[in-house]
Parts: sequence; structure tokens; C-alpha cells
Amino acid sequence: MSKILDERDFAYVGDKTASLRAEDIAASQEFRRIYETLPNVVSAEDMPWERSPDGLIKHLVHHKMNTRERCVEAYMQFLKPGERSGKHRHMWEEVLFCVEGSGYDLHWDLNFDCLDAFEWQWADEPKKFTWERGDFIYVPPFTIHQHFNDHATSDARLIVISNRMVKEMGFDWFDQIENAPGF
Repeated sequence: MSKILDERDFAYVGDKTASLRAEDIAASQEFRRIYETLPNVVSAEDMPWERSPDGLIKHLVHHKMNTRERCVEAYMQFLKPGERSGKHRHMWEEVLFCVEGSGYDLHWDLNFDCLDAFEWQWADEPKKFTWERGDFIYVPPFTIHQHFNDHATSDARLIVISNRMVKEMGFDWFDQIENAPGF
């Protein structure tokens, strides 16, 4: 007959060792040393342009730009008259500010259920949200969305801001559903 162990006995089972905590402390000290050398200001000429699957963007803050910012990513989205962005979804929420121009967003909301099983389903028909200069646009997490400049002669420029923390927590889920024209 085997001996029945109680919880206290399980606490002392195993012989593996590690230095995880000591490594974390050393990494934190190194991070803080490097952090002090990182810039607080990024000049306009140091913000990189990208012809991306979402169209023409200029990165303001991105984790690969090595700034002190650790929680937010931001870029400017440029849409020429009649142009649209790519269509995508991601696990983090997003806020946009319309700096110039006018247009609209299409949002396909997510219906999510996890009572018996994880069920993900997006609305068949999108909701349309019009915007113009000075407007704020909110995109909920994992909502499929796309931006459109509906003006015949004026450019549109949106500042797009998202929280990097959701990515850092392991939810760096990003699906590009449709590329912007010309990509």
C-alpha cells in the first residue's frame, strides 16, 4: 500500500534548482541602466515611414524604436482621397484621432462566448462610423476594422494609438485580413 502524501509533503518533492529570481534581478538592473540612455523625444526625421499592409504609415512610437515609452505604440495613418487602409483585427483596443480630412470606419464586432467552448464569430455586416477632423475613434479588442477616406480631393491623416501591454501579456494576436491597395 502506498503512502498518502498531504499538501506539505508535496511542497518538498523534487530536486531541480534554478537561479531564475537572481537572473530577473540582474536583468532588471541592466534594463534600468540602459533605460536611462534612451530618448524621451523622437524628432520627426527619426520617425520611420512604412508602406505597410495597412497603407502608408509613419511610426511615432514603436517598441523597436528604443524609446523610454514601454506601454504605448502610435503611428500616423495617411489616406489619399478615395483610399482605404487594410482590413485587420488584433487583441488590443485602439484609439484614433482624426488630425485632418474626413471619412469613415467599418467595424465588424466580435461575438465571443466561452461558457461551454471558445466560440469566436464576427458580425456578417459591419457597422459604419463616420469621422472628420477633430474626431476620436474607438476600436474594441479583436474587432475587424478598416478606415476609408471618402473625400474626393483631400487627404486624411489619423493618429493611431494602441496599448502594448496586451501584447506583452502574450496576446500578440494580429490578423491581416485584407491588404491596402498597392501593397
